[in-house]
Amino acid sequence: MAKVHWLVATTLLVALLLGGAQKAVSLCGIDSPKQLDLCREAITGKYPPKPKEKCCAVIRHANLTCLCGYKSLLPSVGINPTNALALPRKCGLKTPRQCKVA
Repeated sequence: MAKVHWLVATTLLVALLLGGAQKAVSLCGIDSPKQLDLCREAITGKYPPKPKEKCCAVIRHANLTCLCGYKSLLPSVGINPTNALALPRKCGLKTPRQCKVA
C-alpha cells in the first residue's frame, strides 16, 4: 500500500511542478494539479509569500491528515516541507498532529 501512496503522490507532485497533467486526479480531497498549483509560490523557495485566498480555499477543502502522509516525498519534488506543512496555520486552520515538522 505504501508503494501505491508513493506512486500516486509522486505522479501528482511531478505533474504539479511540470505544469502538465490535464486529466483530473484526486488526492486527499484535492481534485487536480491545477488546484495544487494555486499554492506553489507559498510552498517553494526559502522565503515564500503568504498563501493567497485561493490557495487557502484549496487547503480548507483538503484532507490534511491524508496530505501529511506524503510529507516525506516533498523534498524529492522541490517542495520545502516546512513551508508546505505551515500552510494550514497560515490559512487559519489547525495543523493536524501528523503534519507537525519534527
